[in-house]
Amino acid sequence: MTSAPLFKIRHQGFFGFINTAGEVVIEPQYVEVTDFQDGFARVRLNDRWVLLDTLGRLYIKRLYRNIGPFSEGLAAVQLVRLWGFIDEHGDEIIPVRFESADSFSEGLAAVRLGEHVGYIDQEGEFVIPPTFTAAGAFRSGLAPVAMDASCGFITPEGRFAFPPVWEVCQVFDGPTAVVMKRGRWGLINRQGEVVLEPQFELAPKQRIVQFQEGMALCFSQGRYGFVDQQGRRVIEPVFERAENFSEGLAVVEINSAFGYINMRGELVILPQFENAGPFKGGLAPVQSKGQWGYIWPDGSWALPPAFAAAEPFQQGLARVVVAGKWRYITPQGEVVWQEA
Repeated sequence: MTSAPLFKIRHQGFFGFINTAGEVVIEPQYVEVTDFQDGFARVRLNDRWVLLDTLGRLYIKRLYRNIGPFSEGLAAVQLVRLWGFIDEHGDEIIPVRFESADSFSEGLAAVRLGEHVGYIDQEGEFVIPPTFTAAGAFRSGLAPVAMDASCGFITPEGRFAFPPVWEVCQVFDGPTAVVMKRGRWGLINRQGEVVLEPQFELAPKQRIVQFQEGMALCFSQGRYGFVDQQGRRVIEPVFERAENFSEGLAVVEINSAFGYINMRGELVILPQFENAGPFKGGLAPVQSKGQWGYIWPDGSWALPPAFAAAEPFQQGLARVVVAGKWRYITPQGEVVWQEA
């Protein structure tokens, strides 16, 4: 489902939504609500979650303990302990009966029934029997699965494409997948060939390795760098801290100050900020002398520091905080909505 973007607002402890013009389209009335994703937000009512659409309608056919994201027209839902799937009308298409359920991908979803995991189709029928101890999503015809202490990748027919010899396997992301052995990660290609020998640790607080704009953070001996999806160490681990690339630039920390590098590892904005966020819509939030503002990709100020907090721009607006109150601003600094 596609619709115009909506932005969460706050008024006297209740939450609602505005459009890009700053017009209130869903009055603040909910104590807890998520942001919109794929046309729906989630509203908590009586310790259970229900769907809210962009017209402000609640889908209260059934209250759920958890509601996952929609993928291929269905979302996983948890009733009490068990999981099933609903469609975009809130109808329960696949009855609640699984111990866990992941999102659909390429027509299949990994679900746990009893002690083991298999894959069902959108009719709720098993097409790959539950024989695995863990399983992930299909990407271009391959999915990671685990059998006891080892993992590998299977085809949609349930056959191993190559032997399960790894300790941890992530889903394929483009041409490669992250695999781990002895606590270090590397990369394999779709033929099962190693293109980067496992050698990098997971960074502190890092649960999975993610590629953004073709690059992934690597961590070695307490320093951060980047590898590409061909397994090349494009930027050696020399930074105290680094974040993923966004719009061709990545935040890095040098001597406790933050700046930005390009994809060749060159410093294009010298480390000078107390904190920094990703570029979105051509602007990035940065902190200087305790206040936040926004800069252009050349490092010059687009909006000078004047905010107690500032988030990246999303679909034309950014949320900032002034004197404890929320505001939404345009890239020109115009305030389209502010908390009373």
